[in-house]
This record gives sequence, C-alpha cells and structure tokens, in this order.
Amino acid sequence: MLSIGKRTLRGLALTLALSVAPVAAYAQAPSDADVLANYANIALAGYEDSLATAKALDAAIDALIAGPSEATLAAARDAWKAARIPYQQTEAFRFGNPIVDEWEGRVNAWPLDEGLIDYVDAGYGTESDSNALYVANVIANPKIIIDGTEVDATDITPELLQTELQEAAGVESNVATGYHAIEFLLWGQDLNGTGPGAGNRPFTDYSTADHADRRAAYLKAASTLLVSDLEEMVGNWTETGAARAALPELGLSAILTGMGSLSFGELAGERMKLGLLLHDPEEEHDCFSDNTHISHLQDAQGIENVYLGKYTRVDGTVIEGPSLSDVIAAKDAALDTEIKGLLADTLSKMHVMADRAEAGEAYDQQIGEGNVEGNAVVQAAIDGLIAQTRGIERAVALLQLADVTIEDSDSLSNPDAVFE
Repeated sequence: MLSIGKRTLRGLALTLALSVAPVAAYAQAPSDADVLANYANIALAGYEDSLATAKALDAAIDALIAGPSEATLAAARDAWKAARIPYQQTEAFRFGNPIVDEWEGRVNAWPLDEGLIDYVDAGYGTESDSNALYVANVIANPKIIIDGTEVDATDITPELLQTELQEAAGVESNVATGYHAIEFLLWGQDLNGTGPGAGNRPFTDYSTADHADRRAAYLKAASTLLVSDLEEMVGNWTETGAARAALPELGLSAILTGMGSLSFGELAGERMKLGLLLHDPEEEHDCFSDNTHISHLQDAQGIENVYLGKYTRVDGTVIEGPSLSDVIAAKDAALDTEIKGLLADTLSKMHVMADRAEAGEAYDQQIGEGNVEGNAVVQAAIDGLIAQTRGIERAVALLQLADVTIEDSDSLSNPDAVFE
C-alpha cells in the first residue's frame, strides 16, 4: 500500500468538523451489510443504464448499416458517446470485485492494434515484433492464420470475434470486441497526432467502399456482443446475482480497493500520466473519437458515487442510501469531510480539463509536447487523483482493512522505467 502522509487539508477539515458538526463523529454508523446493499443497487443501476444506452447504440448502428449517410454515421457516433457516460461510472466497481475484473476486458479493453480489424494508414506500419496479427485485417481477409492455424472468417459473427479474435494468439492488444472496437469502426484512425481533429471514417465505408458488407457485419457483431455482455453484468448485480452474492465476504474492502486502484494506478497512472510523460496521443483512452476527456471525468464521478452511496441515473432518477462516507463519518468526521473535499476537488479539475476539450483543445492536444498550459491542466487532474488516493488510504487505515491493495503504476512511482 502507498505511504500515508500528513496533509494540511486534514487539519482544516478537522477544524471545520469540530466547529460545525461536533457530534458527527459519534453518529450511528450504518451496518456494512446496508452499505454493501446500496453499493450493489448503484452497480445494478449503472449497468442497467449502460445496457440501455448500448441498446440505443445498437439501434443507431442498425440504421447506419441499413442506410449509410453522414446523418446515420453521426447519429451512431453520438449514441456511442452517450453510452460511454454511464459505463465509465461503473469502472469504480472494478478491482474490488473479481467478477467484474474477469469480465471487463470484453467490453473496455484498450489500447488495441486496430490493424487486426480493418484497413489502416501506411504510417501504422506493416508488422510488429509483439503481434503477428498486427495488420491481419479480418474485414478484408476471410481466412487468417492464428498461431499457425487457419481460421475461417468468412462469416463475421459474434462468436468469431469472441472466441477466435479477442486477445488472439495471447496478445492483449488484439482487442476485437467492446466499446473501442466499435469506436474504431465508427471513427477510423485519428491521424492528427497532437493536432486538432478526431478520426474521420467516411460513411461510404458502409456503402460503396471495398468490403463494406463485411465491415457492417463486424460492426453489428461487435454491437451485439456489447449488448449481451452488459446483459450478463446486469444479471450479476440483481438480487440473486453472483457479484451481489460475493459482497458479504468481500466487505467494505471491495469499495475502497475499487476507489483506490481506479484513482491511482489505472486512471492517474496508466491512462493519464503515461500519455503525459510520453506526449503520445496513442496513450489516450478514447483515442479514435477524441472523447477521452469525458471518459476520465466519468471515471472520477464514479469514484465519488461509490463513496457517497449516490448515483444519478440517465433518466435523472437518484439511487441513494447508506454509504462508506457514513461509516467513515461515524468514526472520524474530519476524515470524511477531507475525503469528500478531495473527491470534489478532483472532479473540479477534471471539469476544467473537459471544458477545455469541449472548447476545442482535445485531450490528445492537451498532453502534446510543448503545450505547457494544457499539460498543466492534465497534471492538475492527476494530482487531484493522487491526493484523493491518500485520503482513501487513510480510510483503509481507520477501518483497519488489511486486505486492500491499491494498484500501482510505473508512470507515477517509477517514471524512469517508462523510458527504458
């Protein structure tokens, strides 16, 4: 676990707690069972929203395939962006819930070697020492060789994507399913580097271009899989679902592990600091669509959701109940105030980054070499995530939870290794 240092903010929070709510530290804490039940209800609602928006995306993809045009392609892209909002908030359920971790790669794995799926620009290259399928281009080639065996890809089906292509040959970057495969098929490669502009796949890729029918079949198969995978995860969080049933044994550690690992190793480290160190637009989560600022913001929102025990659904309905915040407040009101302040501060910094992107400077531009102001905005959000991780660690110590392990990242703890 990362070291826990003293913070001036905690002292300020303590003063505030004593002056405003001196009895908060003695309030009756909710039971762990009640907190975990609400946590599971929020998970269920988040995955239900993810499923509903994935179904809307699937319908938009059907419309694109049936009548390719600028309008139907734009509608499908908008549906994809809408689907990312609730899904990214569910990432707070990763790391602490093994059932979610074992499943997650099917829907949100990245980065991907897009040459496995479709045509790529000449600048992409023609081979990779680490991936024999780097430019396999399944859409153009109905027969491909995987580990020396010919695979029949004549019919592009969900089964082909899931059983033959996803992580084919044991290579993690052979991502054939999920949001990012769909993203690539809707936007194409972003060839703008750290300059303005996202991917610009033409709608004619689904009408008059070579292999248009196979491209449409791949897109539909990936969308069908996304819906079915989300249906599975919704089932896992129902009253009789396996993920909900596992919570009593996992306890509050599941919440804190998810909060800490997503804050530190995953989001601050692998998704943000790595790209900032390298100034590399390929190291951004939604790299084809230039939607990364939204994904990062919604991840941060999801972390706050599980701490406060509150989630606002796509339709505006609020799911709310006993929370980890209530548990911490009953033991140390100042620490609860501090953690809530740290989470809010991170969200504020994420909003600055997102607002900058919405105003015209995309995330990949913000991390570009020489963009001093943009780099600083991203670094501020990273700093917020690191600071909230320290608060999460203090909560772990307060509750004396020995089984919480927070994911680390060389990007944060050993940055020299990134350049080796």
